[in-house]
Amino acid sequence: KLFVGQNCLYRNNLCKDIKAVCNADVKIVDSPVEANIIVGTVGSVKAVGDYQKQLKGKTEMYIIDARDNKLYIAGSDRRATIFGIYELSQQIGVSPWYWWADAPIMKHDAVYINNGVYTDGEPAVRYRGIFLNDEAPCLTTWVKNTFGTNYGGHEFYAKVFELILRLKGNMMWPAMWSWAFYADDPDNSKTADEMGIIMGTSHHEPMARNHQEYARKRGEWGAWNYNTNKENLDRFFREGMERAKNTDDIITIGMRGDGDEAMSAEADTRLLETIVKNQRQIIKDVTKRPAKDVPQVWALYKEVQDYYDAGMRVPDDVIMLLCDDNWGDIRRVPNAKERKHKGGWGMYYHVDYVGAPRNTKWLNVTQTQQMHEQLTLTYDFGIDKLWILNVGDLKPMEYPITLFMDMAWNPKEYSTPTVKQHTVAFFKQNLGDDVPADVAQAVAEVYNTNCKYAARVTAEMLDMNTFNLENGEWRTVRDNYALLEREALRIMQKMPISSVDFYRQLVLFPVQAMANLYDMYFAQAMNHSLAKAGNKEADRWAQEVRDCFSRDSVLCAEF
Repeated sequence: KLFVGQNCLYRNNLCKDIKAVCNADVKIVDSPVEANIIVGTVGSVKAVGDYQKQLKGKTEMYIIDARDNKLYIAGSDRRATIFGIYELSQQIGVSPWYWWADAPIMKHDAVYINNGVYTDGEPAVRYRGIFLNDEAPCLTTWVKNTFGTNYGGHEFYAKVFELILRLKGNMMWPAMWSWAFYADDPDNSKTADEMGIIMGTSHHEPMARNHQEYARKRGEWGAWNYNTNKENLDRFFREGMERAKNTDDIITIGMRGDGDEAMSAEADTRLLETIVKNQRQIIKDVTKRPAKDVPQVWALYKEVQDYYDAGMRVPDDVIMLLCDDNWGDIRRVPNAKERKHKGGWGMYYHVDYVGAPRNTKWLNVTQTQQMHEQLTLTYDFGIDKLWILNVGDLKPMEYPITLFMDMAWNPKEYSTPTVKQHTVAFFKQNLGDDVPADVAQAVAEVYNTNCKYAARVTAEMLDMNTFNLENGEWRTVRDNYALLEREALRIMQKMPISSVDFYRQLVLFPVQAMANLYDMYFAQAMNHSLAKAGNKEADRWAQEVRDCFSRDSVLCAEF
């Protein structure tokens, strides 16, 4: 029997999770006296009032306490309570990735809970989330086929929100290439607010407006130029704030050029300072609160950092959002004086990227050790107010997302030399209890090696000229990938049927897809070399290229 002090969907998810694990029917009751599991937020639910002292003044901290034959889950705030619920779900065997990556839910006749108090403490980073980006055509097509909409609607986003919360995140930036989160489905913002997700907008979408809201009506709004079109753009910004004024949304301020481009060739700091000043006045006018009381972020992305370096400053309450170089290395950290900025500092990090010199969006190429090292550097230099991860289509970035969220909660749990233990634990948890520890270790080794191979030159940058054919380099790297694919297939034979789908998505497919790509470009290099020498064997290698191209389509269709 379950008592939840708040009427929220998470109690239904907990019921479903317990049912999925041990086939127990959980009855929701109105009184904590008759309940076995009691859930609530201190200050709002009397039944968890005993935890008021431990949780008072804490942010997103939960306590799970087994005593007197009852299980208590208490949170310092509503998100903390949600995290406590999902922590219980994860402890009994429901992975955050049960839906998005088919992680098996292992069945048990009974679940045993040790007496005593459990807590993860408070998160190290205040705001922790993901950014869906570069989502066309993969995510957009999948959403159309799965949910029947030409946009990301609330049913789709509810699944994303649930994943974020199960990973103990609390915010997101929505997809923005061809979708408009706020305008496409009015229930999107409502669903986020009800579920406890703090929304923001990307680095070039100010004042809670999606770029598509402007792009679809350029004729109505006029030029995206504050010098010549201030009145219309202020009206555009004001409408965004009117819509977001009663939410927890973090408001992006500032302005970039139309379509995520530079606003001008030079850093016009005076103009941008005027824009920020006017935006903050709009925030004050609409919310009827001082602007400093509404969370805001200024993203120093690409050329916008030039404005900061040229001397532009924003008010002390604004979060300063730094970024990596789009390839996983932090561009800059605040110095000792800058770290005193009261609004705090954030980090915008990429595991997906569209831009020069070449896109990186097909497969995960993020090396775990690099990411851990750079995020540790981030935290050590006081960047702990907001971390946002550009994840592209969400898939196939499952592991980097998990590592990012875990580090945002506790960045010191692992060191860079020991971070592979996190990788092993991730695969052990998600492959299920039927997978022995040594097999999970082998899976982590294959995953780690594939990231190393894929990161040295991304799939999009690879071609027949990447490696030297004459000195045997091309054959060596091709053979290394063939050996890795063989090892991945060998492990596949040890997988219980319940774990196969998860393993194929996260490990086997990326290895096979990249190995096949290496085969194809090696074959092309051989074809050109032999054809140049007049050797008829060139035709055989031409056919090999065609075969690899066909195999790629089969692998992708299977995925």
